[in-house]
Amino acid sequence: MTKSLNELSITEAARGLRSKEFTVRELWDACATAAKERNPELNAFLELFEADDVAIESAQKRIDGGEAPLLCGIPLAMKDNILIEGRIASAASKILANYRATYDATGVKKLKEQGALFIGRANMDEFGMGASTENSAFGPSRNPHDITRVPGGSSGGSAVAVAAHMVLGAYGTDTGGSCRQPASHTGVVGFKPTYGAVSRSGLIALGSSLDQMGEIAKTPEDAKILFDAVRGQDPLDATTFAPGTYPAFEIPKSFRIGVPHHLLEDGIDEDVKENLNATLKSLESLGHTVVPISLPTSVFALPVYYIIQPAEASVNLARYDGVRYGLAERGDSLLADYVKTRAEGFGEEPKRRILLGTFVLSSGYIDAYYRKADQARGVLRAEYDAAFESCDVIAFPTTPSPAFKFGEKSDPVSMYLEDIFTVTANLTGMPAISVPMGNVERDGVLLPTGIHFTAPLGADDLLFKIGALVTGETL
Repeated sequence: MTKSLNELSITEAARGLRSKEFTVRELWDACATAAKERNPELNAFLELFEADDVAIESAQKRIDGGEAPLLCGIPLAMKDNILIEGRIASAASKILANYRATYDATGVKKLKEQGALFIGRANMDEFGMGASTENSAFGPSRNPHDITRVPGGSSGGSAVAVAAHMVLGAYGTDTGGSCRQPASHTGVVGFKPTYGAVSRSGLIALGSSLDQMGEIAKTPEDAKILFDAVRGQDPLDATTFAPGTYPAFEIPKSFRIGVPHHLLEDGIDEDVKENLNATLKSLESLGHTVVPISLPTSVFALPVYYIIQPAEASVNLARYDGVRYGLAERGDSLLADYVKTRAEGFGEEPKRRILLGTFVLSSGYIDAYYRKADQARGVLRAEYDAAFESCDVIAFPTTPSPAFKFGEKSDPVSMYLEDIFTVTANLTGMPAISVPMGNVERDGVLLPTGIHFTAPLGADDLLFKIGALVTGETL
């Protein structure tokens, strides 16, 4: 059966454009039409952009000239917390509902230079706080496999746009699993790079030591293309690292896959666990080895994360005060201006995390909570480093269960538990990927699940290879 143009992967579309099977305009129109038709139901996009005729014609000329990058002429989605000059960047919050970016994020600038096209700005949990995209101030996104269920978050809009074939690829941000978790729930690939591999300049900050611009794609090969397009040191971001900072990793012919069985005994749906075991057995049949490992401190990763992330969020969100930019509500004093602006501009989850973060940074509690959490973070990194002496990658399920129904995780703690397998990669700075590993049935509907791999610092390329092995692709 022939695919529609919007259903192509990036590699397939790039090949078709260069062989003149179709034009950039036809590819754009196919994606734009699909987005306009499906977005009212799925709410993947907060705004769809009109066609940029100049950019489309320029991309076509570059392709016809034979020297165009792979992403030239490819329609993409951009999460609403990544700045595109002249476009609204609201981070799905009322407090920034009318804020227009005055410059391009470094990643966006690189993509524009390569001729990539942007279909629109994708929905998300407000300021990236959530695991379901239910926390958007502009309504939730819906899972294309079952619209009664969440797509995951916080990059849920980006994942839905890819899974529903509105775009060929998308960018999100990943602070605790925000690209990988929705990728798992919607059946696509989600990637979080090594911290510092991609510039954070032009990303609306949530947790500065955790955030990374991540990639969501239909295949591991496409995820690599998206990553390669934006990676690199940036003078505008001092946390980006120079080439050679980490040792070069050769991709092994036979992977040693570390599995911490002690962390997989409880709290995971049985059919998700069955999919994980079947995927690991499939990899073993290809000549790879499953190695039991121990990560005892990982049981504390989630509480550590939910101390460090709210602390950093409370500092980063302090800038939204109604004075410099964004929403500005006026009271009868300067303090009243601050209180009214923040009370009306922030949703419940940002308020909750600001309060929690301010508490753990307060003079009476910073030693008891924040500094201890930061110390535990160092222990986690050392523990993973030790585990990588006996394995090349570490495997988990991406999430303990498939996509859940709207309102099912109304208790904040139960929602936070959705991040249990993904937050460690952000705490340690290590790269991680989620790849589809089959479906499970809920209420008569087949829902995707994902397998999650973590690699050592700087070993990002190992993850695309192991991902391609799972999906049966060549890379």
